[in-house]
Amino acid sequence: MDPNYSSLSDVVERIVAIAGPKIVAALPLGLGKPNELINALTARVTSDASLFLTIVTALSLDVPSVARAKPGEINLEAAFAGPFIERQFGTNYPVLDYVRQQKNHTLCERIRVHEFYFQSGSMLKNDRAQRDYISLNYTHVARELLALGVNVILHLVARRGDKLSLSCNPDVTLDALDAFAAAGQNRPLMVCAVHPNLPFLGNDAEVDLSFADLLLEASPHVLFALPREPVAPHEFAIGLHASALVKDGGTLQIGIGALSDALVYALIQRQDNNADYRRALAAVRSVPISAALTKQGGESEFERGLYGASEMVMDGFMHLRQAKILKRRVFDDVKLQTLLNQGILEERADQLTLARLIEAEIIATAFDQPSLDWLIRFGWLAQDCRLHDGVLQFSDSSQGGADLLDANNRAALTRQMQGRTLRGGRYLHGAFYLGAKPLYQWLNTLSSDDFEGLCMTRVSFINELYGGREALDRAQRSEARFFNTCMMQTLGGAAVSDGLADARVVSGVGGQYNFVAMAHAIPNGRSVLMLRSVREGKHPEKARSNIVWNYAHCTIPRHLRDIVISEYGVADLRGQSDEEVVKRLLAITDARFQSELIQHAKAEGKLRADFTAPDHWQHNTPARLAAALAPFQAAGQFARYPFGSDFDACELKLLSALARLKAATARRFGTILTALSSLVSAPPKSEHHTLLARVGLSLAQSFKARLTAKMLARFFD
Repeated sequence: MDPNYSSLSDVVERIVAIAGPKIVAALPLGLGKPNELINALTARVTSDASLFLTIVTALSLDVPSVARAKPGEINLEAAFAGPFIERQFGTNYPVLDYVRQQKNHTLCERIRVHEFYFQSGSMLKNDRAQRDYISLNYTHVARELLALGVNVILHLVARRGDKLSLSCNPDVTLDALDAFAAAGQNRPLMVCAVHPNLPFLGNDAEVDLSFADLLLEASPHVLFALPREPVAPHEFAIGLHASALVKDGGTLQIGIGALSDALVYALIQRQDNNADYRRALAAVRSVPISAALTKQGGESEFERGLYGASEMVMDGFMHLRQAKILKRRVFDDVKLQTLLNQGILEERADQLTLARLIEAEIIATAFDQPSLDWLIRFGWLAQDCRLHDGVLQFSDSSQGGADLLDANNRAALTRQMQGRTLRGGRYLHGAFYLGAKPLYQWLNTLSSDDFEGLCMTRVSFINELYGGREALDRAQRSEARFFNTCMMQTLGGAAVSDGLADARVVSGVGGQYNFVAMAHAIPNGRSVLMLRSVREGKHPEKARSNIVWNYAHCTIPRHLRDIVISEYGVADLRGQSDEEVVKRLLAITDARFQSELIQHAKAEGKLRADFTAPDHWQHNTPARLAAALAPFQAAGQFARYPFGSDFDACELKLLSALARLKAATARRFGTILTALSSLVSAPPKSEHHTLLARVGLSLAQSFKARLTAKMLARFFD
């Protein structure tokens, strides 16, 4: 079959002819969807009553939509967002029609969309999407694609000559094809769209051109990039607490969002600005962590560095690589990896390397072909070395004997190995990537060791220890720290991360359960769940604790409880009694909610009736944290956008002013008071006119526009 098709309509007709009339299409998670092709297929099925389409996917990304202002209405948020969205996503970004139709309740009844992970909160009020949601661990998706009868996979790819790269999404695709082969079934029709700007990544993500049954060129639209998020003081505190749990020479898994950004920023501060880092960490701590937990982390700079093994590769890994923290490489040999972990071997061969390899029985004293192949494979011998009739022939034309019990032969081989560095190591394994524009730019420019050391691969490799290489996985993931975010934490130790008590799904379990379970399966691994202790409403009195007595849904059961971090500290729950778990979680709860939770725990018999909270628990307040970090922020550290912003300087000023105006007018009385005081205030300063014009306000407009301009201008300074 000729895979090359230039016409979108031709490809759609071939899909219908081969997979129809009941098309079951698997689409990669997140960035890897070929949107134009999906839209064309969706339109084709919608227009033909004989066709049915089932879409199985996750994380269907949607560009934020801006409601148009009604005639005479002033919509500042829409006026601000419109130009930014156009700049961020371009004017020709092909939004996914099935997503918009779902949201508008206009999706054809012959099209069903089964997602196993929603863009967070996007479908809370969509009954049809909630009904069609499938709750799955990320690692079980490939199995279910087989069970659901998937007959076509639509995939965005990169191309370099006669090679394709699955790039952002080898995650489920590789596992799914293995599942079909293992079941003795023909693989689904593989339809690939080549995006000219999608980074080409090698290693496991690289496949031959013949991988695609049908191949077409995608338009050079802007790749979906997430705007960089702000980080608040309490989120920086969480990042600081978390960073001290990371051990030099260990393994890191992180997700995405402000808490992950805060953690990455703290790790870089630990490396580059250690004295201030230690002072900031001490400032946000109410109580020092235990000596046992201290030994499992660290506060010093990274010498050996970290290895990343994360289902999601996001901007944080780029920053850690650039900061020379993400530099520990792992190798696909359990004996070698174990010796590296123990410090018996270093990546650069020295005079003792050969002796230690012989002692570990990796290299035979009667040097043989497997020993030679091993040394060449890992770069400790040149590729053109040969073994013939008991004689080692080296690349410099010198020779040595194969009997390594002979000191001269050992010396000859040692000289050839000395100074050579191990080859084939990986500093980062990931299953999919998604992030801001700088991440894609970085991936597009990787070369040499930076390129070779990054391996996008199947999700089963990242998220599980099973599959016949468990010993190697454990060795590679030494001192693993799995950092994930949850929404709520019960005092019993269960975590709520993906859904609500009424069964509505907020996002999905993804790989969180896998990582928590893996942390318990790795001897020196730890699971760390991070959460904001409070969710704030529009009004202070509507604030609610995210640490609760109980909840009608959980993502991580209490028997897998491990480490929990809030802005107020670290709670080590592993192996603790229920009473101790309650106490440790109360110690990182906001002071406003401790009393009620203590009374509940006493009423249910989980705390002694005479228990009294220590006085220092009352230090758990947002004001104390803000004050603790204020001196560092004044010195230019812990900036609101620690890794830069996608907003320009004008927009950043507007964002702050709009937020303050919204807070001031949250109640009707506040709106009236702000409007009245603005009526008698001085006109906006001349330097504010550009800011006002950015949101469509001018002093030459209507009275309503002029008043709105004066109200907003009050919050510019």
